[in-house]
Amino acid sequence: MSQNQLTHFDQAGQAHMVDISDKAINKRIAVATGTIFISEQALACVLQGNNKKGDVLGIARVSAILASKQTALLIPLCHPLALTHVAVDIDVDENRSAIHMTVKTETCGQTGVEMEALCAVNVGLLCIYDMLKAVDKNMKITDVQLLEKQGGRSGHLYNHSIRK
Repeated sequence: MSQNQLTHFDQAGQAHMVDISDKAINKRIAVATGTIFISEQALACVLQGNNKKGDVLGIARVSAILASKQTALLIPLCHPLALTHVAVDIDVDENRSAIHMTVKTETCGQTGVEMEALCAVNVGLLCIYDMLKAVDKNMKITDVQLLEKQGGRSGHLYNHSIRK
């Protein structure tokens, strides 16, 4: 794909924020997911609620929500969006010593919310990492990806290859 085909470059090849003024306003939804693998000792801290820094999953949930709202400040060419809803689902997988996070973001606007969902998952998982790093130095964040996108010209996209 050449720079002229990428929407964040102008005809001279310079980075710019895409003009969305002619795009239709409609409901847009995105769902992203990711996983952090942790040690059994760290998992025990999460499940028993005795981590010295506090409620790992509760703080990670709030962190993900806050990150979704700050995406335009972190990703230079993203438009600031008025999010209408952010939902964070956290699933503890005791058998695999993993925590799965799924974030759904919604807006009514002229551009999608997939970057907000992806940003939220990344920061939410990083928050878990930060809160447990005193217990586990070998955590692994993996499989952060867009699961679903609705609204806009591209229609409904669903990534069927996602596996937990």
